[in-house]
Amino acid sequence: METLKILIPTDFSVQAEYAYLMVKKLEEKTPAEIHFVHVMDVPDTVSIDSTGKIQTCGEIDVAYLVSQKEIIDRKLNNLKVIYGEKIHTHLVLGKITDSIIQFSAAEKMDLIVMGTKGAWGIKEKLSGSETQFIARKSEIPVLSLMCDRSDLIIKNILLVHDFTNPMNQNLTLLKKLIKAFGAKVHQLRIVSKQTNAERETQLKLMDKYASENGITDYENHLLNDSDVENGVIHFNQMQEVDIVCIGTHGKGGLFHVSATEKLIKHLFKPIISFHLKK
Repeated sequence: METLKILIPTDFSVQAEYAYLMVKKLEEKTPAEIHFVHVMDVPDTVSIDSTGKIQTCGEIDVAYLVSQKEIIDRKLNNLKVIYGEKIHTHLVLGKITDSIIQFSAAEKMDLIVMGTKGAWGIKEKLSGSETQFIARKSEIPVLSLMCDRSDLIIKNILLVHDFTNPMNQNLTLLKKLIKAFGAKVHQLRIVSKQTNAERETQLKLMDKYASENGITDYENHLLNDSDVENGVIHFNQMQEVDIVCIGTHGKGGLFHVSATEKLIKHLFKPIISFHLKK
């Protein structure tokens, strides 16, 4: 079976621990190569050479940076003590979100797994979480979770989409999960009120989408609701699913509210986000 190359960005918090426990759950069904990366958030004027020596041409105290690197190195080494020598650890310098996206692409990761604290209210409106930003910009699928899901059994996967233009999407990871866990896919479209004829048309489009993407064990669902976020929440209340898979167009921010990013912040379910083909 093909090995999944998985990246866990870590700030050594409990959320990173949740991410690792989720990865170990996946590893029960499919081989995984686990990489931890910590980003030392420093300006562009700071760099690190091949020997691990920090250099800077700015006004930042090099001695302070060296002491911080030593602390981080000890914490990364401690991860190997806790989780075993098989894991890989990395330290990179730069802006946190950009560095994670660049590192995951350069190292050809199959999946990024991140814990998120969640947020509601004015804080969310003013600044999106790192997980949201990475889900928005990363071409690599992102699995986010808000709590310990080490007890998770993946039997039902919710695939949220509009299905209006059925085409082959980047569902490689989803299909690996389906195969590994023998999971059933629930294709969900959130709709406004429709006639019977419109309903039949939408269901046929959903069947075509499944065919285009090689999904065979699935059910189609149409749900009337105010928006995608509420639709997913209400569907889960009616028919509980184990994990949610939803595409993103890579938009988001203060003036564009992404349903994917809202779910990452608010839904207490593991969520896989992937970039949709245009």
